[in-house]
Amino acid sequence: MNSNSQAGRRVTVALAGLIALASMIVVLAISGTGEGHAANHHNHSAAASAQTSKKLAFHDAMRKLWEQHVTWTRLAIVSFAGSLPDLPFTEHRLLANQTDIGNAIKPFYGRRAGDHLTKLLTAHITGAVAILEAAKAGDTARLTQAKAAWYANANQI
Repeated sequence: MNSNSQAGRRVTVALAGLIALASMIVVLAISGTGEGHAANHHNHSAAASAQTSKKLAFHDAMRKLWEQHVTWTRLAIVSFAGSLPDLPFTEHRLLANQTDIGNAIKPFYGRRAGDHLTKLLTAHITGAVAILEAAKAGDTARLTQAKAAWYANANQI
């Protein structure tokens, strides 16, 4: 193995770690610590209890979706890096997760907002693919460009 392929592999592994870390940060930012739920849980009126139940159900559903996002992102990175045969299925499932997340916010923010979030999240995944492909190819110019586009998309999200 020459030094270029070793460097390319290190870059791919580093980027995979960066993407996984970014996904975990998103999950932690959305999931919160649960302290707010504990404080609200002691309101005993029926209306407040129903509202708390809805909030808790939404919180749990979002947490599950973002946990799936992290799982499918990791699997896609591993399958990509290892050129594994499950990559097409894993990519498809990861992209479906973005639609699931967008659909989950529609009852609260409307169809347009949900569709827009889906579009941004899907672009984020395809942007990560561009980063991984450039890193695997050892194309630093394309890698720099792909990373800039990926971060710009993240700021829109």
